Amino acid sequence: MIPSMRSLTAEEYVEAFKTFLDHSTEHQCMDEFNKEQMPNIVAGSHKAEKAEPASLLLGDSLAGVDLKMIRILQAVHPGVSIDNEIVEPNPQHVAAYKELVNQAPDLQNVSFIWHQLTSLEYEQQVKEKGTHKKFDFIHMIQMLYRVEDIPNTIKFFHSCLDHHGKLLIIILSDSSGWASLWKNYRDCLPATDSGHYITCGGITEVLRRLGVEHRVYEFPSGWDITECFAEGDAAGGRMMDFLTGTKNFLGTAPPALRRRLQEALCQPECSSTRDGRIIFSNNLSMIVVES
Repeated sequence: MIPSMRSLTAEEYVEAFKTFLDHSTEHQCMDEFNKEQMPNIVAGSHKAEKAEPASLLLGDSLAGVDLKMIRILQAVHPGVSIDNEIVEPNPQHVAAYKELVNQAPDLQNVSFIWHQLTSLEYEQQVKEKGTHKKFDFIHMIQMLYRVEDIPNTIKFFHSCLDHHGKLLIIILSDSSGWASLWKNYRDCLPATDSGHYITCGGITEVLRRLGVEHRVYEFPSGWDITECFAEGDAAGGRMMDFLTGTKNFLGTAPPALRRRLQEALCQPECSSTRDGRIIFSNNLSMIVVES
């Protein structure tokens, strides 16, 4: 008997996400953005008369990326202490972040506060306590797909920016294979995929309605999904789980649905072939929002 389809648990998502990162250039793409744009962005996010810049991370636990951004803040504002807060509901992601911090000897001037909460829980906590802290730099890294009320979430965290503060939203680009998949082949995705299908265009439309100034940087990224088509390949199975938000999608999905999704993934608007490998477009948009 074939087991029924179900959504990934938090622990299963972590494993699937790790496999995605191992086969994609997501981190390299963010590194390129950090190198080319971040110094100028954070240079203008802090008032010179303030003693301590404060930053807030809301993300898909890209702790390594966050620490790189902190180091850029340190380089741009040398000798200044940094107050960094992290909002992350997954306990495994929080533990992994803390371990990275413990292994980093160059972060003595950085304080860390971890909130094991969803962004909505954090917002509710802030409003209940009446402690509306202001931040110089807030970044939402690939996290808005799991937010129920995207406009109000952006509005709240934008209100948390200090004068001259910057909000960085990293989201999938409208030119990505994800955008084409979600727009043209949504019937290939199972009901167990519980995320919101939103890309850069949806976010910039929200920002326009809010009337806030913003600019968009586009960076190419690829995801090697070749193993998703190799029968019995464990990494390919985990990548399909990540793509569909479903545990053991290849083993539990109806064969017709599995075939339709694999065919959709190979469409030219979603993927390209390089040296015999199937590379899914994972292009990212970095949206910088002014206070």
